[in-house]
Amino acid sequence: MTDRSQISAAVRQLYNTYPFPPEPLLDEPPPGYNWRWHWQAAYNFCTGRKPQRDDVQILDAGCGTGVGTEYLVHLNPQAQVTGIDLSEEAINVARERCRRSRAQRVRLQNLSIYEVDQLETTFDYINCVGVLHHLPDPIAGIQALANRLKPGGLMHVFVYAELGRREIYLAQQALGLLQGGDRSNFKEGVRLGRQLFQALPETNRLVVEDKRRWSLENHRDANFADMYLHPQEVDYNIETLFELIDASGLSFVGFSNPAYWQVDRLIGSDDELMARSQQLPERDYYRLVELLDPELTHYEFFLSRPPLEQWHWQQDDILRQAIPEIHPCLQGWPSQSLFNYDYQIVTLSEAEFAFMQACEPGDTCIGDLCDRLGFNLAGVRSLLKQQLLLLTPAS
Repeated sequence: MTDRSQISAAVRQLYNTYPFPPEPLLDEPPPGYNWRWHWQAAYNFCTGRKPQRDDVQILDAGCGTGVGTEYLVHLNPQAQVTGIDLSEEAINVARERCRRSRAQRVRLQNLSIYEVDQLETTFDYINCVGVLHHLPDPIAGIQALANRLKPGGLMHVFVYAELGRREIYLAQQALGLLQGGDRSNFKEGVRLGRQLFQALPETNRLVVEDKRRWSLENHRDANFADMYLHPQEVDYNIETLFELIDASGLSFVGFSNPAYWQVDRLIGSDDELMARSQQLPERDYYRLVELLDPELTHYEFFLSRPPLEQWHWQQDDILRQAIPEIHPCLQGWPSQSLFNYDYQIVTLSEAEFAFMQACEPGDTCIGDLCDRLGFNLAGVRSLLKQQLLLLTPAS
């Protein structure tokens, strides 16, 4: 057995022992949303416009127990969704999850990411959350997925960041030493790990960080095992992350948490430091931010296979002709105070609220709405920047 197959077998055994994630099964669609799993919202974030089609093919690569798969089905009612995972037990849970919540238009298959070429379909959207960093060969994994992405398609990726997971790494190493040679008994590993955290002083750095950041989820054994006992993990920094991205052959579209990557929140009080930061190449700029704020535990970002046309709406005449709609991932609409796509509170002015109300049912161009309401294009661009509207360009 090769090293790669040995590691894959160990990962399969972990998730057959503790199917992950261990979220409860519901007899109804899951509550809320993750906008990254909503095709229209993700496409709009990446391109600045509403997608031309909603009857797309979506792949959930490394779907586990189907938590993300279920959302992908319910949030995208015209899409065909495929979920694959290495663990037989996780796939069994995913099937039951989708059956109970009546998630249809979904195909679930026990398949590793390395074997994704066995699927006959190519995909408009690939979701790969929390998987690549557990592969023995992440580059081969991301390349296999990239080969199944259509031109103009998007890939959403989530991988671990090393700086914000320092204490996790240390605890993993310590537990490995205490377990000795046989680390395949994951239930025994959980028992020993719980014992370790009980024995350590309350002021111990590993204990302090576990209580501050992870204890709410780690009361479940599956979460504890996934965090501290995983047989394979690669933690990235900006430099190694972009080595992975470059190897994929895809284009980097952007991080899905842009607020974190704004250096002004860290050094904005110093004009010289800000000026120097703005002169850095893009990847050095990202590296600066993560070094100054090393709390980041993961990277979440979008890749694309060109051509992917992006709309910035800088020309007034083109913006005036576009048809606006309310963003599909808002909580509390219609109201002047609501949660945006990222569950952040937004308070609209009376003029903004009136304009957004007038955008429904989505059949009037921006120019006509602005002329009728006395609303200006600067206000429209502000709403667009906040991801409160979707635009369809004039045909």
